[in-house]
Amino acid sequence: MQDKLRITERVRGLGPGLAVILMGLALSLLSDEFLTVSNLLNLLRQVSINAIIACGMTLVILTGGIDLSVGSVLAITGAVMAGLASGGVPWPLALLASLALGGALGLFNGVVITRGKVAPFVATLATMAVARGLTLVYTGGRPITGLPDGLRSLGTGYVWRIPTPVIVMFLVFALVHIMLNHTPIGRFIYAVGSNEEAARFAGIPVRRVTLLTYVLTGVASALAGAILTARLNSAQPTAGSGFELDAIAAVVIGGTSLSGGQGSVIGTAVGALIIGILKNGLNLLGVSSFYQQVAQGAVILLAVLMDRRK
Repeated sequence: MQDKLRITERVRGLGPGLAVILMGLALSLLSDEFLTVSNLLNLLRQVSINAIIACGMTLVILTGGIDLSVGSVLAITGAVMAGLASGGVPWPLALLASLALGGALGLFNGVVITRGKVAPFVATLATMAVARGLTLVYTGGRPITGLPDGLRSLGTGYVWRIPTPVIVMFLVFALVHIMLNHTPIGRFIYAVGSNEEAARFAGIPVRRVTLLTYVLTGVASALAGAILTARLNSAQPTAGSGFELDAIAAVVIGGTSLSGGQGSVIGTAVGALIIGILKNGLNLLGVSSFYQQVAQGAVILLAVLMDRRK
């Protein structure tokens, strides 16, 4: 019986990867442009933003939580970075300031959830509204432009002909994968998500582990915001709207359970790639953006239904 369960879980784990292969084959037949090097690099560049956010979201969901504020955190940190950099602050310091702000907002979420005993959905929903409002106040509702060339290279540059955002994405996934699979912190995160009370009785610092996941999610959102701002050469006050849905979808499609305690960051990478391929393929086929939202919503619903059944 146990062997049968293991085989079943392995087959389910292959599902997202198989979906990527099938979607790639179908789109390569429907569009001559899909398998070109330029389009594949562009696809990875587009995926990188959502993938980095989803990487942080994976940590939160593994603990049984959720973070709806990632899109607004992306917006406010990107705006602050652009404001500092365009105002004469060296861009590395502006980038560090944005990452610190993202971590601080994540810490705020974690404190409200762990100390205030507020449900993650409600706490992060409030932070989403507050951060979005602060973004509009800071920017005056107008884009912030005039970024230095060094900062712009973060979103538009190349390293060995590979887009810089793609390199950053791979580094983030590698670091989180190592943390989850080869450090005590990773084991603690899985333990908290599997059974919080049992983890507490086992001596695991549940509160600190939860705080850490929200801090890292805030930092990941800020990093994604820096890349997006650099790529657009401006900080838009409406940036990041709806990004939380894409991130959650990537995590769930990748096989991470919304109940916590089960999943992997590799699965999240595949999930983000599925969403990216879907958007890229529909664009190449000339499908209206309205229908694209319908298709994406259907994929998310299917992933959630499969998660609940599992």
